[in-house]
Amino acid sequence: QVVLVESGGGLVQAGGSLRLSCAASGRTFSTNAMGWFRQAPGKEREFVAVISWSTGSTYYADSVKGRFTISRDNARNTVYLQMNSLKPEDTAVYCCAAGYLAPTLRASAALNYGYWGQGTQVTVSS
Repeated sequence: QVVLVESGGGLVQAGGSLRLSCAASGRTFSTNAMGWFRQAPGKEREFVAVISWSTGSTYYADSVKGRFTISRDNARNTVYLQMNSLKPEDTAVYCCAAGYLAPTLRASAALNYGYWGQGTQVTVSS
């Protein structure tokens, strides 16, 4: 069992920044990558970014590339999502997920992740 706890969400104006955190505990050795997904009201869950615990390799959705940065702190078992130049369309519940996979296009599929956090709300006002 892997437990994931997100934090750092909130309300921000368009153009602003937020940093989300995802702390992992439990059998983290059973996973090798952490991803972020988001889901806006009335929309399907959307992949945001993924990072490999060991290599730090990353993969991003086109919609956030150049604005969001995923990083990790292996000593703290924590993954971060730095979100800059936020837009109203970034408003969503952001969830982190853990799995055993490579940070490539296949990592964008939610079914490849076995563990999920509860999510944190991000609201961007115009």
